[in-house]
Amino acid sequence: MESNDVEEEEFEFSRNYFLAKELGTSSKKSACKLSDINIVDEQELRDAHANLEPKHEREINDLMNSYKKSYSEWVFLLRCGFGLLMYGFGSKKFLIEDFASSALTDYSVVVINGYLQQIHLKQVVITLAELLWDQLKMHGKTTWENLPKNQQPFNTKSMDDLIAFLDGPHLEDKECFVCVVVHNIDGPSLRDSDTQQYLARIAACSHIRVVASIDHVNAPLLWDKKMVHTQFNWYWLHVPTFAPYNIEGTFFPLILAHSGSAQTVKTASIVLQSLTPNAQSVFKVVAEHQLAHPNEEGMPLNNLYTICRERFLVSSQITLNAHLTEFKDHELVKTRRNSDGQDCIYIPLTSEALEKLVQEISH
Repeated sequence: MESNDVEEEEFEFSRNYFLAKELGTSSKKSACKLSDINIVDEQELRDAHANLEPKHEREINDLMNSYKKSYSEWVFLLRCGFGLLMYGFGSKKFLIEDFASSALTDYSVVVINGYLQQIHLKQVVITLAELLWDQLKMHGKTTWENLPKNQQPFNTKSMDDLIAFLDGPHLEDKECFVCVVVHNIDGPSLRDSDTQQYLARIAACSHIRVVASIDHVNAPLLWDKKMVHTQFNWYWLHVPTFAPYNIEGTFFPLILAHSGSAQTVKTASIVLQSLTPNAQSVFKVVAEHQLAHPNEEGMPLNNLYTICRERFLVSSQITLNAHLTEFKDHELVKTRRNSDGQDCIYIPLTSEALEKLVQEISH
């Protein structure tokens, strides 16, 4: 091809390009809006998804069974001081829970569901300290400074004190530890820098081991070199399961779907069923009061405490506050001050939705 022909072709391409841009800017813009899209109800969309026929079940079961052969190796890695970080396509919730329930029966296990919208990390650390304290009592090692032998005032301790206790030289036996299972350590409630720093400090404690999963492609950006190699001390395990994210996806609104009240009730029901029976009963007290007094601004905290004490649901104000903190973390309840200046608690649901929720958790 002659050089003149090449230049002519390039000129023609450039001219057509700018001509198209000029025509594009002068043409009438579309009047269509995203809000004009006819979207379906979220519950209807989730029901349709739930009715999808699963595929490749036999292959997926074979894959899951193949991982079970590695359970003893994974336990050995934990005993050596590594943290297990599982990645790969598919939900790893069932795999990790099966590993914990079948291979970690000799150890205490605490589960953190990182896919929830909010998590009270200090309450998790308090639970870890209480479990370790029980192990120390079994070994006859109850010499932690300022900690009475017949009492565990962990809720009064700061995070630094609690982490110091978890890292203390209580036992020479390094195999005495509490295992922390973190589903989706890259979840929305755990992604901020402060939370990751605390998780890394917890993982670095001598009596703590971590088993976690990640799913976000940018999850490794959450950690620096020290956190990866020194604190978490990750041992990376590629364990694709190809399992659907049914539970993890429950707490996220679907694209192009209305967020209906039915879905809100379903989500709240799932959260409540994961709590203790006493916590569920405390929630029912608030719900029953709200249904009986729909025009009030909420249930005064003093009244709630009195009723819960009478029904033997709580033994102290501290216990009630722990339940309320858990409710708030999961956005099940909210607080406000009424016209008399009293702090009140209420459930942000309509009466109809609240009745359905009470019926679901009562079954």
